[in-house]
Amino acid sequence: MDARKLALRCRELAEAKKAEHIVILDLRKLSSVTDYFVIATGSSEPHLRAIVEEITDKLREECALRPRATDGALGTNWVVLDYEDVIVHVMRQETREFYDLESLWGDAPRVRARKATRPKTAAKRSSLRAS
Repeated sequence: MDARKLALRCRELAEAKKAEHIVILDLRKLSSVTDYFVIATGSSEPHLRAIVEEITDKLREECALRPRATDGALGTNWVVLDYEDVIVHVMRQETREFYDLESLWGDAPRVRARKATRPKTAAKRSSLRAS
């Protein structure tokens, strides 16, 4: 899986566990350490655990991927999952505000989520109703 797809999948998995304010930063032109940061907020220690477990478990099941390293702990309010080309930061809101990675890496473009497309049949029914 290429790095961009991995970052997008990490976002989807964090969203599945109701992570908040998820941002993907494209660091390819700014850093030789990694290609993407995925930054997500959890509201409590159990919420952080659920987000981290969802990402690690699903990537292991789906892609046989394991983080090269994991840093931090749920009690520290910040867990980092290092998938080499993608580094996932899961933090409590106050920790995220304090370290403000988005400002620190302010030159990094943000990767936008793909917009869901409506199935053609639903779009067709909508246009028929409008007639």
